[in-house]
Amino acid sequence: MLCRTANELYWMGRHIERAENTARMLDVTYRMSLLPYEVVEPGLAWAEPWAVPLISSGLATAYYKRFPQLSAENVLRFMILDASNPSSIFCCLRAARESAGSVRGAITSEMYEDLNSAWLDMRVQDYAAIQLTGVSAFLEWVKMRSHLFRGVTFGTMLRDEAYHFIRLGTHLERADNTARILDVKYHTLLPSAADVGGAVDYYQWSALLRSVSGFESYRKIYSDVITPRRVAELLILRDDMPRSLHACLDLIYEALEALCDDNTRNVERIAGELHAKLHYGSTDQIIRFGLHEYLMEFLDRISALGSEINKSFLVPTYEPQVSSAVQPVTNGQTQEMKAIHSD
Repeated sequence: MLCRTANELYWMGRHIERAENTARMLDVTYRMSLLPYEVVEPGLAWAEPWAVPLISSGLATAYYKRFPQLSAENVLRFMILDASNPSSIFCCLRAARESAGSVRGAITSEMYEDLNSAWLDMRVQDYAAIQLTGVSAFLEWVKMRSHLFRGVTFGTMLRDEAYHFIRLGTHLERADNTARILDVKYHTLLPSAADVGGAVDYYQWSALLRSVSGFESYRKIYSDVITPRRVAELLILRDDMPRSLHACLDLIYEALEALCDDNTRNVERIAGELHAKLHYGSTDQIIRFGLHEYLMEFLDRISALGSEINKSFLVPTYEPQVSSAVQPVTNGQTQEMKAIHSD
């Protein structure tokens, strides 16, 4: 397969997954913003729920260059409709459709028609139309279009190299997103140790679980109160949770096994090491190491894996804007956002 074809397939998968992840985070943020503010103290980070999607996606700096104040409308405009934000849902769906158009011979007609239809519906959206439809209804539409695309891909596509590159991009993006939102909750949103186990803590963790469609799974597995330790176990180590880090690395490693040859064994080795760490890891080890430190190390390693995939399979000079817009959450970014909230 030509590296440019592989490149378009890989990023098509990533862009669709990124659009869904953005919709998930915005939907949970919107629902959380409707809760009464009396449950939290004014000035705390969680009292500004619309900062959460900006922090988790690493877009806080870009947002404040465009908008002077934090508000629901501004965040929704920036993360859904802004053509200058390469991680917005608008840009992700446009990029996915353009990629599909350039590799129509490598995908099925159903896949292209699905993405083309999604883009035609998306490009006529504006903020007034979204408000009229309902924010949650629109974001649910985005998620359903992503589900539909994956279903069409799984149901119609030959299990060849093209299929594996799409799956590789999808699950690399998903693993990155799960790690980010879990780190943001742990490192930024919890106001203080005194809130652990309280109403604020419960709503935060349940919101995080809902953002990765894990709330029902948590209840089925643990049948108990939501605790950070069990959430970490569910979203990091359990391979039967579809959006967990372990489940994502299972599929990433499986795809690379099908794609790698003797000239690209290094990328398979890097993925295998990361997969083994999750497969044989334990919650006790993660807690002792530090959840934040563990997740930051994972983000560094998944980024290194992405770079190696780019070097081994994709167009070497291809540097999509969207990749540089998303950076791991750092202590500096966290302090910056807390300072903004306190102002």
